[in-house]
Order: sequence, then C-alpha cells, then structure tokens
Amino acid sequence: MQSLCVGSYSQSGSMDELQIGHQLDYFLVESLAAKSGMASIYRAIDVRSGQMVAIKVPRFEVEVDPLLFDRFKREEQIGRKLNHPGVVKVFDNENPGRVYMVMEWIDGRLLRHLLDEEKKLPLERAVRLTIQICNALNYIHAQGVVHRDLKPENIMVDSQDRIKLIDFGIASNARARRLTFGRLTRTMGTADYISPEQIKSNRSDARSDIYALGVVLYEMLTGRLPFQGSNPLAVMNDRLLNDPIPPREVIPEISPQLEEIIYRALERKPENRYPSARGFASDLQNPASVGIAERPKLRGWKRRRTVRPKTVMFYAVMAMIPIVILILLLITARGH
Repeated sequence: MQSLCVGSYSQSGSMDELQIGHQLDYFLVESLAAKSGMASIYRAIDVRSGQMVAIKVPRFEVEVDPLLFDRFKREEQIGRKLNHPGVVKVFDNENPGRVYMVMEWIDGRLLRHLLDEEKKLPLERAVRLTIQICNALNYIHAQGVVHRDLKPENIMVDSQDRIKLIDFGIASNARARRLTFGRLTRTMGTADYISPEQIKSNRSDARSDIYALGVVLYEMLTGRLPFQGSNPLAVMNDRLLNDPIPPREVIPEISPQLEEIIYRALERKPENRYPSARGFASDLQNPASVGIAERPKLRGWKRRRTVRPKTVMFYAVMAMIPIVILILLLITARGH
C-alpha cells in the first residue's frame, strides 16, 4: 500500500488546485494523494530523472496570510537542511513557477494505520521501531530541530519496517532568529502525546520529543494510551496529576527493565527524563543493564487524582494564549 509523507491528511476537500496530468515546472502531476485545511499533496514524477516525488501545495489562504505562509516556508527550510534516512527528505526547488514543496515519495504506511489494524505490536517490533525513531530524533535534535508533534500519525513505516519522521509543520528551529508561526504555537500538539511542559505553555526542547516517543512506545506495546480522559482537557489533566498506568498491568509480558525505560521517558519533569534520544535508544538496545528504580508512588496508580474545573481551565487558557495572539495578528494582517 502506498502512502505519503503528509501526516494525518484526509481525502476530503474542495476542488484541487492542480490538474491531474498537467506539468508543474519539472513535475508531471499523477494523482491527488491527500488534502488538508493547509495544503494539497500530489504524487508526481520528476520528468528530468523519472523519480517519484510528493508535491505539497499550500492553499490560497496560506499563501496570503504572512504568518501561515511563514510556517509553510519554515517547514520547507527545516526539511531542506535535514538529511537522514529516518527523516522525510525535502528537495531543493529553485525558481518554482508557484509556491510548493517537493518531498520524497514514501512507499509505506502511517504507524497510526498499523496500530488501528493490529491494536498493539509484538514487543520486539515495537522496540525495534522505537530505536529507529530515537536515531532519527537524535539526528534532528543535533541540528537544533525539535519536532513537537511526534505521534503515530507523523511516523511512516515501510515494508521493511524502516521508519520516516514526517510533518515538521510545527517544528521549532533553535537556530532561527525570527518570530514565526511555529514559535507562537509552541504549545500545539496532540493531547494524547503532548508533554507536561507544553501543556503549561513552557518552552519545549528535545526532551518533549522524548516524552512523546515514550507515549508512542507505550501505545505500541499495550494498544492503549498511558493517560485517559473523556476529552483532551481531561487527558492533559490526568497527565499533569497522575502517573501512567503501569504497562505491565496491561501486558504482563513486558519486562521490568522495559517498563523502567518507559517510565524514564514519561517523567513529568523534563530534567528527570532521558537527556537525549541516544540514551533512550541505548537502554532499549541493552535492557539488561537498566537498573529498576524504586517508585513507591506508582503503587497507588489506581487512585487517579483530579483537579477543580477552574484549574483545568487555567491550563487550557494558558495553552491557548499563543493561538489567540496568532488569530489577532492574522486579523490585523488581513485588515491592512
């Protein structure tokens, strides 16, 4: 099954901007692969080389809004500087006839689709995939990039079980100087995978990606998420106040060492997590050397604490402040 480096796009949407069978610069458009509110993704052939590529074309609303357009260009800039087998490649495209991004075409499936079908993965496979993701994260972090939206929807798996990180739409670039959409929305992400510091609207760094990967590993192993709730606010509240449901309570076959590795990735305080993806991968590769920490508070994991709605709303409002600022800036930009 062929999929694409587009994250969680849907097939629905309005009429496409590019005509199937027409040529855009050096790229012959073969088919529409996916659409979202931000862009359309096409499968195309580079007529110079015969190489299959993916073309990402922003919607008109993105092109005319400076901040949204800056986000699109930032994603392209980040993608061009990354060169790793575990990261989707963005190709240079000089003097294009219109605004679009050219990426490698990936023959594979989203990890989300695999989990939807299989519910959970065999332990060995889940660990193997996680080690690859760690290697990709270690590379992008060394380049000053934090993904900030790591989740099964943004991880591709090919037929050889090789992974690719995709969709750097809200990634941050530590070396960037300009204030951009990506910085204004540093708390954005998905409620099930977002780190505690992002919920509190604190600055996120590489350890936020490590936290998200801990959630992904937990889900691959158990078929469920470590924190529960009837809505996104409840999930975030559970994450802030409670410890994860012990993975061995769900799947007894998980070793104490692997459970400890998950706990280290899911530490609420960033300073208590793995300081790097390299250390995370090293423990997964050498579980026998992982010491089991005493965690007496986890014995009471069934007693889930909650907070008053006012407190939950406080965190929600804090997380929404950058988005509100963005909306005000967009309104101002459109008024000029």
